[in-house]
Amino acid sequence: MPELGVEYTEERDPCAERDPHRRLLFGDLHVHTALSFDAYGYDVRTSPAEAYAFAKGAQARLPPLDSEGRGTREVSLDRPLDFAALTDHLDLLGEVNLCNTPGSASYDAAGCEAYRVGGPDAVATFGIQLTTNPAKRLADVCVEGDAQCRSAASAVWQDMVAAAEEAYDTSASCAFTALVGYEYTGSPKAANNHRNVIFRNANVPELPPSYFEAPSEQSLWSELDGACLSGLEGCDAIAIPHNSNWSNGNLYALDYPGMGDAATEAEAARARARFEPIAELHQHKGDMECRNGFEGLDEDPLCDFEKINPPTAMDCGDTPGSFGVASSGCVSRYDFLRNVFRLGLEEQARIGENPFRVGVIGSTDTHNGTAGFTLEHAFAGHVGLVDDTPAKRFGEGTVTHKPKHYNPGGLTAVWSFENSRDAIFDSLRRRETYSTSGTRIAVRFFAGWDYPADICERAGRTAEAYAGGVPMGGELAAKGERAPVFVVWADADPGSEARKGTPLSRIQIIKGWVDEAGQTHEHIHEVAGDPLAAEPVDLASCEVPTGGARSLCARFEDPDFDPKQHAFYYARVLEVPSCRWTQYDCNQFETDGTDRPAGCDDPAIAKQTEERAITSPIWYLAP
Repeated sequence: MPELGVEYTEERDPCAERDPHRRLLFGDLHVHTALSFDAYGYDVRTSPAEAYAFAKGAQARLPPLDSEGRGTREVSLDRPLDFAALTDHLDLLGEVNLCNTPGSASYDAAGCEAYRVGGPDAVATFGIQLTTNPAKRLADVCVEGDAQCRSAASAVWQDMVAAAEEAYDTSASCAFTALVGYEYTGSPKAANNHRNVIFRNANVPELPPSYFEAPSEQSLWSELDGACLSGLEGCDAIAIPHNSNWSNGNLYALDYPGMGDAATEAEAARARARFEPIAELHQHKGDMECRNGFEGLDEDPLCDFEKINPPTAMDCGDTPGSFGVASSGCVSRYDFLRNVFRLGLEEQARIGENPFRVGVIGSTDTHNGTAGFTLEHAFAGHVGLVDDTPAKRFGEGTVTHKPKHYNPGGLTAVWSFENSRDAIFDSLRRRETYSTSGTRIAVRFFAGWDYPADICERAGRTAEAYAGGVPMGGELAAKGERAPVFVVWADADPGSEARKGTPLSRIQIIKGWVDEAGQTHEHIHEVAGDPLAAEPVDLASCEVPTGGARSLCARFEDPDFDPKQHAFYYARVLEVPSCRWTQYDCNQFETDGTDRPAGCDDPAIAKQTEERAITSPIWYLAP
């Protein structure tokens, strides 16, 4: 049985509800409010306090705005979240504050007057500052120099920390955890190199590093080390890469600046693994597990799920490209995490270190302040005025947003001893996490050596699984010639009082391995359930499907196991097909109605979906 080891780094009451075999908590680690330059530019006025309240179950008001500047659409979660982090863009935080504060030294500057007009042009003018390297601040906004905008950003950052402190439940009930965080938004060559930085507690720098101070991921890690891990007692932080599908192969590029020998490259790989133990696999701008169409890679029909770039997009090959933040340019196999896992195995074979032994999470990346708002049947958009109506959601959007290719986003699931900052942060560090496409499927995944044949039927299987092996995110060292045994089980999302959850279809285990020649391979194993278990989706009614299973479990031994080959294994759990948000939107209109979006009849836009959960891998470490 694992020990209940939660070491508090802040003053708080111990949680009354604690579990040595971990509690399942659902949250969102990628949420923007009106403090972000793009959210405010699209008329979002949700404050940090209101965003945290929404995560706890309160209503939020979304644009369009009324004459008093309040949102006119009311939305709320069907079930509150257990935790959330607000990750407003730290880059341009001061500029937004100066432009929106009457009486500031910049308020009447031409750049601020243009920004307050709002809309795509205003957002683009600010955002384009983050596409150069090094980035330069807007001179007609930072009228007194860079220090002015940094000072303004620092003041807002302190307010962000205070909002998290106010929302955090430090009583023994531990009802909600508010994590302190921000987004690092570097986009050199208009290719995504973004990270969400999450702190362990509220002991944080006066102003953490943004893209302006740290123009590369290596410099971000170095600045975080100096400002936090090594430079501030009690401070700890991780960085979570996201939107690799916008990165043209740049986000996970094997760039070892100034290095060329295996030893120094191995040290750089260890630094990456230290600061980036997890990565975002799903959010409202798409799924980043895998993609079909790359030369030399096997086809997987489930890899067509929620892709924002067309199948005809050019392959980047070995050279990263540009313009991904505009859903343009080439697409790289390393924009998708299954291939990144494979690349990590290749690096381990080459230099002895795996820089990409990362766990996975899902998030919304909402720019409405609506953390965890992932309901297909109630989707209200995530980008303010860009997608606030069905017509806009099916439209062409803006330079950077293509709503008709978006989805309601994902959730982060963590197995945690309790609902506190320290416990959740520890779960993220050890990668005992998984991603969902917005559903609340409960998934366990373990690997060990001696799990019995009837473990799925045993009442104490969780304790037995921990005692005999490692959970998702773990590492399993070789044990002679023996093949590891995997056990995975899942319970369907129960749904809410208003709407029943969707049944499960099947569980797969995806394996990747590296052979003696240094080449990687993959194989998909069907281990539980039946893909044909449910009736076809009724697109007219969109009723919750019948058939499928409420629970599935499997014990699996790899029939092709080679003890000399490094490998990873992760589980993919699928619900039976159900209506996608696009069908719910279209069902609001008469089939021949003049106001019905044209996209309702576009065969390229999916009408149904297969919601899913993807676990963090378990890595087998060959001798």
